[in-house]
Amino acid sequence: MQDTTEQSRNIEKLAELIKGIRIAMLTTTDTDGSLHSRPMATQEAPFDGQLWFLTGQSSHKVREIDRDHHVSLSYADPGDNCYVSVTGTARLMKDRKKAEELWSPLYKAWFPKGLDDPDLCVLNVKAERAEYWDSPSSAVVHLIGFVKATLTGQPANPGEHGALHLF
Repeated sequence: MQDTTEQSRNIEKLAELIKGIRIAMLTTTDTDGSLHSRPMATQEAPFDGQLWFLTGQSSHKVREIDRDHHVSLSYADPGDNCYVSVTGTARLMKDRKKAEELWSPLYKAWFPKGLDDPDLCVLNVKAERAEYWDSPSSAVVHLIGFVKATLTGQPANPGEHGALHLF
């Protein structure tokens, strides 16, 4: 069991890694056991180990999450060479107050009745573990690393890789 200081550091690290990455690929398990992924807009809420999304209650992902609460979220920022995989437990809520906190007028495209849309619900993912790959973003740094690896016979340093345990 990790102590709260380590847990706090891991939450801060994950927050730093995914900050500014607006879209995550949410993966759930379909009825036949196959994995099903789709893009979701991550809400701009302070990250405390919980990730928030707005979704339609009648969507296929909701039925999948009702059957199996284990989900995976993948974040990618190719411009900064940062990639993050988060696993956690999902729950769906009809929470008007939280929906108001997360709401943006852009969501009217999916929820025409706005916050009063009966299909609107909140998806919460409690992040339990994360794995990340974060390497230097400069193409020059990558090129130098590859040339050095070729000349020395040593593997190229792809950057930082790590695993975080949150809960």
